[in-house]
Amino acid sequence: MTALAMETGTGTGLTIAADGSYAARLARRDAGTEAWCPERWTLDGPEPYVVQLPGVQPEEPGNEVLPLADGRVLIRRFMEGRHAFSLLYPTGPGTGELPLGAVECEELTLLPPAPGGELAYALAPGELSSAVWLVAGGAFGPEHVAEVPGRCSGGVWLDREGRMLALDRESDGVTKAVAVDLERGGEVSPLLQIAEDSEDRLLLADPDSGLLLVRSDAPGEHRLGWGVLGSARPVRFPECLRVEDAMVSPFAVQPGQVLMPESCGVALRIDGIEGTAGGGASWVGVWRPAGRRLHQLAAPVGWLRGAGLWTRGGSLRLPYAHADVACGVMVVEPPVDELRVTLAESAPADAAGEEPAAAPEAPAACKPVPLQQAPLTGRPGAD
Repeated sequence: MTALAMETGTGTGLTIAADGSYAARLARRDAGTEAWCPERWTLDGPEPYVVQLPGVQPEEPGNEVLPLADGRVLIRRFMEGRHAFSLLYPTGPGTGELPLGAVECEELTLLPPAPGGELAYALAPGELSSAVWLVAGGAFGPEHVAEVPGRCSGGVWLDREGRMLALDRESDGVTKAVAVDLERGGEVSPLLQIAEDSEDRLLLADPDSGLLLVRSDAPGEHRLGWGVLGSARPVRFPECLRVEDAMVSPFAVQPGQVLMPESCGVALRIDGIEGTAGGGASWVGVWRPAGRRLHQLAAPVGWLRGAGLWTRGGSLRLPYAHADVACGVMVVEPPVDELRVTLAESAPADAAGEEPAAAPEAPAACKPVPLQQAPLTGRPGAD
């Protein structure tokens, strides 16, 4: 169950724990005030509910929060050149706080929730190299665990053990996703090598199936594509993921589809581009590689845009909050696709130029294998 945090009008984006049990965000403590405080959402019970975790002083809107699997909420605060970390938890009428230490640097951001929900990491990008810090779950406060050459951004977990982390690394003016092995001192290996001079970023990964969602300009413009971790098959760029006058970004992948990347459901946030008919609006898309069709669905009122998770049974859960509902989750049963590609047969390329969906291959056991060059049909200068 994977989710990304995006900004909303009533608070910061919602971050959902790797197992879907809890979520956290910063929200206004009271309607009509400028005071911010962390919220913890409980999502694995009969009904979702929210608990506010106010501190002694209001929080700054730039602070970050991240839920752990035990119900505590990690918060990052920046003050006087230091990023300080604490764990927050409810204590009857008040909020308990356990300081964890600080990291001295100018720029630092929390990475997405790590698998297992017991550890939390942060990324400190620099001009020449970027540091990965273990900021919760270590023995003696924040621990420096890796130094990656180049300026890095993003952050996607590639396995269920929290060992392999993908980062988008800028080097010589080109950004490409690399894999960082946290158990081997931050050993770096290439992950996306679609074309020599293309910008190749990893957006989401599903460890069960090996499905990867990428954004690359290899086809001649920035496009959404998909590939399979450990596969020698090329990345494909489906035409159906291009929505006129809108930006499309994946935010959740259906878990449990072991070795079946083509059948994985992918949830996408669709944002209308300002100045167009849908400008300022956001809605939901659902797509499966083998279905080759983008279903567009209305989002609930107050959707915390870009947040959501799939259940193993195939339902999509979309969290929302507004003036009348402090914490809500809408359950969506996505449309069923007529899958055009099965494990036993291969279909010819469709009219949009997409390559046939690949037969599933097992993800690499430890280290990802670079994906082959993508088909560049239609790219200027391509044969």
